[in-house]
Amino acid sequence: MKVFLLLVCFLVAGIVRAQHALVIQSDFGTKDGAVAAMRGIAFGVAPTLSIFDLSQENTPFNIWEAAYRLKQTAEFWPAGTVFMSVVDPGVGTERSSIVLQTQSGHFFVGPDNGTWTLVAEELGIAAVRRIDEKTNRRAGSDKSYTFHGRDIYAYVGARLASGKITYEQVGPLLEPQVVRLPYERAAVAGGVLTGAIPQLDFQYGNVWTNIPDSLFDEIKPAFGDKFLVVILHEGKEAYRGVLPYVRTFGEVPAGAPLLYLNSLLNVSFALNRGSFSQKHGLASGGGWTVRLERAP
Repeated sequence: MKVFLLLVCFLVAGIVRAQHALVIQSDFGTKDGAVAAMRGIAFGVAPTLSIFDLSQENTPFNIWEAAYRLKQTAEFWPAGTVFMSVVDPGVGTERSSIVLQTQSGHFFVGPDNGTWTLVAEELGIAAVRRIDEKTNRRAGSDKSYTFHGRDIYAYVGARLASGKITYEQVGPLLEPQVVRLPYERAAVAGGVLTGAIPQLDFQYGNVWTNIPDSLFDEIKPAFGDKFLVVILHEGKEAYRGVLPYVRTFGEVPAGAPLLYLNSLLNVSFALNRGSFSQKHGLASGGGWTVRLERAP
């Protein structure tokens, strides 16, 4: 019986001390010491904490891109994972510093500036708390106004992920809402699909839309079908072309365009062994929209 009780005590203690991963993204790049400084703060809080990079090479000041990177990544991490995102052109201003808890059990630490738009929609909002900077801020950082990633978010993220504080100890509970970035939701009507271009596959220049396979299936596509694709920027036509729907890139000749479902099962456009976005001068964000239908 004593052995059993001791075993139970060890298991309970292990649960109490359980740590979750801390996943960091920023637009700082890795040419200077900013990322290392944030990692140093997290390491100082909990030397055994598992710390991972989502990306440190986000386009500077591009909140929309940060929002999409979280959407692209978060669902593949286990519940309890803490994401820290610092793409914060308003650092030091009145924008709120929060921790969002989603219904999926993930946590998101950073500025409430639109970064949480897509994860809030897809994973659902369970609760939102404002970070109490009197109790949850790196000691001696009161005079620092331009590096909240180091002084607040890395510190809070590491404490939360390591179990040094509970979610309730982050700060006061707010209304269950976050700042939302405007964009065109995917829709279908009369055989015409519309949506947004939230992100590019930067490494290869592929153009990703927010039109999911479930919506695409409503127009009953078959491999080999051709579709008229029109891409607009702020309402002005930026591209028009007819693309074949294929499984993968190698099903068309090198340099030829194609329509496919990307790894998130969203409608996307590419060139086989080329950059679709670069060739046609395309980009991504809230002002970029797309319309597609079967080619006549």
